[in-house]
Order: sequence, then C-alpha cells, then structure tokens
Amino acid sequence: MNDRQTRMRRARTGPEQPERRRFLRSSLALGALPLLGGCSISDEPLVEKALLQTSRFNDLVQAWLFDPEQLAPTYPESMITRPFPFNAYYRLHEVPQIDGERFRLQVGGLVADQRPWSLADLRAMPQTDQVTRLICVEGWSAIGKWGGVRFSDFLERIGADLEAKYVGFRCGDGYYTSIDMPTALHPQTLLALTFDGQTLPARYGFPLKLRMPTKLGYKNPKHVEALFVTNTYPGGYWEDRGYNWFGGS
Repeated sequence: MNDRQTRMRRARTGPEQPERRRFLRSSLALGALPLLGGCSISDEPLVEKALLQTSRFNDLVQAWLFDPEQLAPTYPESMITRPFPFNAYYRLHEVPQIDGERFRLQVGGLVADQRPWSLADLRAMPQTDQVTRLICVEGWSAIGKWGGVRFSDFLERIGADLEAKYVGFRCGDGYYTSIDMPTALHPQTLLALTFDGQTLPARYGFPLKLRMPTKLGYKNPKHVEALFVTNTYPGGYWEDRGYNWFGGS
C-alpha cells in the first residue's frame, strides 16, 4: 500500500479506537456529561449521541457570537515560531508531493465560473499576507506568516453565491472539511500560497492552504485541490468523528 492509499484509508476509517475513546472521555469532561444522566461512559453509542447534541449546540452558539468584522490578533515577524510545527493525521514522510505545474484548483457548486484555476492564475490575483497565531485543538499554538489571495476576493471573482451556507474543501492528502460563509468572507481568511515569505512548503500544505486565524487548526485544510459552495451540510474529516463543526478559535 502506497502513502496516498494509506492516507485515504485513514480518512475513511478515522482514529484508532484507543484514540477515539480518549477523545470521547475528554469531550465529556468539557460539558457533554450532564446529557448522559446515569448512563455508563463506556456506552459509546450514547456517548456519541450526547457529544453530537452538545457539538450542534456549540455550533449554533459560536455562529451567533462570531463577528465577521472582528480581526484576529496579528504579530510582528520577530515573533514567528521557527521552526513552525508540522501537524497532520499522518507522519511527515507521508506528506503528498503535488506537481505545481499540473495543479488545478477545481471549483464547483453554487458558482457561476467553474473553470479550474492554476497556481499562476491565483498568483496573478492581488496578494496579501498576515502574521497570525494558529491554535491547535491539542493545546499548542504557533505564530506564522502566510501570504496569498483573500478568499472573499476569490469567491467574488468566481461568482460564488455569497448567500449560501457553506464552502467545502477536498484535499490532496484525503482530508476534507467545510466552513460557514461568514468565515469564508472574513477579511483574514486566505487561500495561502506562501509561508514565511517563501513558496508554501509541502509540509505546510503546498500548493494551496486555507488559512483562517478565526478557526482552530483542524479547520485550516492543507493541499486544497477542490472547493464547492453549497447549502447542504458537507461535514468534515474530524467533524464527522465528533469534533465541533464551527471550530472557532
């Protein structure tokens, strides 16, 4: 089995059971426990039902609290974390090596212009950069500098329905996720093409990463190959396994 097949298998099956049980227990400690009453924490179907109810409630609260005009903190370049941590659901040697010359970003769903985009096309759009903090659900954070196309500009360019509910993403490493449209239109949400002033390295998501300082790390997909605009809930790799969908930081 090659590296890509291994990543795809993991994307289908999710975490191993010991990791899953640890996540369930830690999630209950954060607030789902009252929903279980006298039920045993070892009863995973009931645990997962409680987690789902809590997660959906959290989604509604976070969406209500989210201010699309409020900016995440920015930092001087002297505070950039070097080396910046690598984090994925696979090991560093399994990072996909994608041919940038052949790469085409596929666009679909509620979009007027669905032509594929090359890296040259994306680099020809106005560029911006930001030094912001990435916050991981595992408890660590790091400051990095990302540059690229403001995602709201890109959505307007392709004629996306900006009244739609969701934007979904499919990635070259088997990962997938989705975000709400207000976050998609936030001024700090980027289609990142560079990191620390250089072409985005493979370990950080080459050729294209969605960077959102208003979201936790697992909502920031790497190796983005396709995006689509929809009113149908698209889910996500970790979200379908119990993580909070909104994922605000």
